[in-house]
Amino acid sequence: MTDHLLAATVDHLAAANWMFACVNTAEDDDPPEAPQPVPRPDGRPHGSADPESGPDSGSEPARAEAVSPETLVRFFG
Repeated sequence: MTDHLLAATVDHLAAANWMFACVNTAEDDDPPEAPQPVPRPDGRPHGSADPESGPDSGSEPARAEAVSPETLVRFFG
C-alpha cells in the first residue's frame, strides 16, 4: 500500500511541475512533454483500484451510482 501511495505522490508532483512548466513557457516555444506515470510495484495499470481489474481480468470496472437531485438537495441543504 505504501508503495502505491508513494507512486501516486510522485505522479502528482510530476504533473504539477509539468503544469507549472507549461504555464511559464513562452508562447512561441513547444510545450514540454507530459510526464509518464510511475510503474506500480505489482504491475497493475495506473489508477486501478481493484487487484482483479488488470489487463487480463476481462471484468468491467465498477460504475458509480447516479445520485438523484433530491439526495443532492438534502445533502447540501
